[in-house]
Amino acid sequence: MSEVSSWDVVIVGGGIVGAATLYKLQSRFPRMRVLLLEKENALADHQTGHNSGVIHSGIYYKPGSSKAKNCVQGRRELVAFAKDHGIKHDICGKLIVATDPEELPRLEKIFQTGVANGIEGMERVTSEAIKQIEPYCEGISGVRVGCTGIIDFRGATGKMGEIAVGIQPESRVCLGEEFLGADQQGDLTTVRTTKGTYRTRYTIFCGGLQSDRLALADGAKVKERIVGFRGDYYDLTEQGKHKVKHLIYPVPDPRFPFLGVHFTRMTDGSIECGPNAVFTFKREGYGKTDFDLKDTLNALSYGGTWKLFLNNMSYGINEYRRAFSKKLFLRTLQRLIPSLTMEDIEPGRAGVRAMLLGRDGTMVDDFRIECRGNHIHVLNAPSPAATAALAIGQQIVDMAVERSGLQ
Repeated sequence: MSEVSSWDVVIVGGGIVGAATLYKLQSRFPRMRVLLLEKENALADHQTGHNSGVIHSGIYYKPGSSKAKNCVQGRRELVAFAKDHGIKHDICGKLIVATDPEELPRLEKIFQTGVANGIEGMERVTSEAIKQIEPYCEGISGVRVGCTGIIDFRGATGKMGEIAVGIQPESRVCLGEEFLGADQQGDLTTVRTTKGTYRTRYTIFCGGLQSDRLALADGAKVKERIVGFRGDYYDLTEQGKHKVKHLIYPVPDPRFPFLGVHFTRMTDGSIECGPNAVFTFKREGYGKTDFDLKDTLNALSYGGTWKLFLNNMSYGINEYRRAFSKKLFLRTLQRLIPSLTMEDIEPGRAGVRAMLLGRDGTMVDDFRIECRGNHIHVLNAPSPAATAALAIGQQIVDMAVERSGLQ
């Protein structure tokens, strides 16, 4: 049996929230020995590395919520971090575009939410101004958000880990090592993985798509359950790329939990269109036909999943139809850019979003981070968690100091 090594803190999960927590911990406590465990062979290999790459402004989120506060603070920190460390990014701004008169009250509400959240660089724009910014976009009114941008989230995640280990060379980022369980004995915890056993004073779980399972394996009581939703993207072809210059979003429908299909210029110069949102039969599956029996049974044996389906039946059916129909996907895109053709788009990549779902079928909207003794669990960190990661990491460190006596 391998020797048990001792650490001050063990972090489980190597997405951007886990890496940001490592970075914040090491920055505050340079002498502390911290171990980050990631089951994949690279950091940021799931939600972080498969998201839209957008630096969100914070304009959509309820004033005073954890999402709103952490997104605004985290965005400012992330942009500064990117500038300081040469992370590929561009604060290119985005347009939120109304195409129908019934959307105008919702657009105004979004603008006022942005004002309440202290979002800088916002302005209302007319249909004429929309055409000046995005010549191929058709809309009757809009809001331009100048502080929104794009970034290489994989690069940012890797740099956070690199800087942290540079501060304390005895700290480690271990890849290809899966968490199996934890046993608490007094003030110490023994963490078991597929490759070793570690003793630690504090354990922080940043599991993303596996956050509920990690919490249950740690003995925590979690009433809700993570349900995955796959988002499929299309790319604009070479002949269609000139039709989008920045980021273009529709006015979201408050009846549904997603922002709607939008256009995103990526840091590599490509233009993505999407995503849709469909229930996935595999939490970490990125193909339309990917299937995992355990994940499927876990989701479909949960009453909250069925209540979500029943409450959003027409929406869900439409999303599935679009997932398998390029023509229907194009029709949605044409609401914002009517001149797009079938030749302008081609199938792209996909991502999976982790949603913490209540038993009544409602999605837990805000971030949720809970303490359990010397253990901290990030139970819900949907979008804009990548943007907010540095602020979330700071919140986790503060919680560990205030509630668990970390020092």
